[in-house]
Amino acid sequence: MIRSSIDDMLSGKESRYALVIGVAKRARQIAQKFEDEGIVTDDKPVLLAVEEFKSHKFNIIEPETDE
Repeated sequence: MIRSSIDDMLSGKESRYALVIGVAKRARQIAQKFEDEGIVTDDKPVLLAVEEFKSHKFNIIEPETDE
């Protein structure tokens, strides 16, 4: 199990919910890419997505709200 700190992946303004949605979407993209290219791997798409967010390869962009 991955024991990454959520705070390490968030840059301050993103919510945890947005992070979960972003990781799930990226994991689906990775899984689809593996399937399309016929790649067989032991790596889990979710773990790869978490690592990408942890290394700040991808960021969550939330709409601006007027509060």
